[in-house]
Amino acid sequence: MQNENRWIQGFWRLASYILVATVASCVTLFLFAQPKNQKLEELRSLINSRFIGEVTDTQLDDGAAAGMVAATGDRWSYYIPASEYASHMEQVNNEYVGIGVTIASTLGEQGFEVLTVEPNGGALEAGIQPGDVICRVAGESALTLGLDGAKALIKGAEQTQVEITVIREGEEHTFNVVRKKIQVIVAKGEMLPGEIGLIAIKNFDERCADETLAAMESLLEQGAKALIFDVRYNPGGFKKELVKILDRLLPEGPVFRSISYTGEETVDSSDGDCLDIPMAVLINQSSYSAAEFFAAALSEYDKAVVVGEPTTGKSYFQNTYQLSDGSAVGLSVGKYCTPKGVSLAEVGGLKPDVEIPVDDETFSKIYSGLVKPADDPQIQAAIAALQQ
Repeated sequence: MQNENRWIQGFWRLASYILVATVASCVTLFLFAQPKNQKLEELRSLINSRFIGEVTDTQLDDGAAAGMVAATGDRWSYYIPASEYASHMEQVNNEYVGIGVTIASTLGEQGFEVLTVEPNGGALEAGIQPGDVICRVAGESALTLGLDGAKALIKGAEQTQVEITVIREGEEHTFNVVRKKIQVIVAKGEMLPGEIGLIAIKNFDERCADETLAAMESLLEQGAKALIFDVRYNPGGFKKELVKILDRLLPEGPVFRSISYTGEETVDSSDGDCLDIPMAVLINQSSYSAAEFFAAALSEYDKAVVVGEPTTGKSYFQNTYQLSDGSAVGLSVGKYCTPKGVSLAEVGGLKPDVEIPVDDETFSKIYSGLVKPADDPQIQAAIAALQQ
């Protein structure tokens, strides 16, 4: 009897242990089953049930993701919706499928002016010229479409056609233009009077170094005795492209410093082979990141005079991480410093040796490529500095 009572007591003790463990497990499962972003889910439910307008779950997800990145307070980090990721990759790869024109960002009285025509695009083959005004795309008025609408109709699958109507000298001309894969020309060289070569660098993304160095060698072969590098309106790009160019221009020593979020510092250096001729660099408030550090490195080595306007001072660099739904985030994960270890963000940007401000109208014309070097006050100031 005593053994039986002892067995019964043990049974109930074990049962109580099992019951407690089961209850604890259920509570744990319940807690973990709750949405981690309960506030966001509550808000989504409220919008879906009470909002008088129309909004999709994708729009809500994109807004929440963009808001989360913005909440970091970092102006350089950014969110890319899945619908825009392909365009983002086209930009960093310096290639896209289109007709091969650059149009003005502002709508004129008749449509969008064609600023440049790529040499390897369908627009040039069809007969479209700089100065033409695109008034209709696929039969629809450019005035009605607006910039985004016009671009959306111009873009399309490779080897398909789009009808473009332009106004040239008061007359309309319609072209059937083939969409092609266009490689953006990143660096262009031009000889100026006085045996001075001008190299305009559009960005520091893919192919920047190869095209810049090729343009430089071509100008030197043509007899250039000095060089001007134009990195105005240059948004920056890849470190590897920047370092490759600096290695050709600077003597032996550090040319660039990177500090990751872990605190690890990486120093990129140049060898002893360098270009030893007078140089100048043009900068303005739209020169960012690699463009700023390009000018700063040449300045710190006393290899170039810096001309133009102060830059903003962007020292953080971003890595792009694609998310499961095809969207992506460009997140600041470290900072850049000049060869001497200066953070341009901390000093408020790079200050030119020769400051030449321009008014808004001139600024807009230079940005649109409508000002020739002879009429560009900043290029002329760089020429004057080199001649000294």
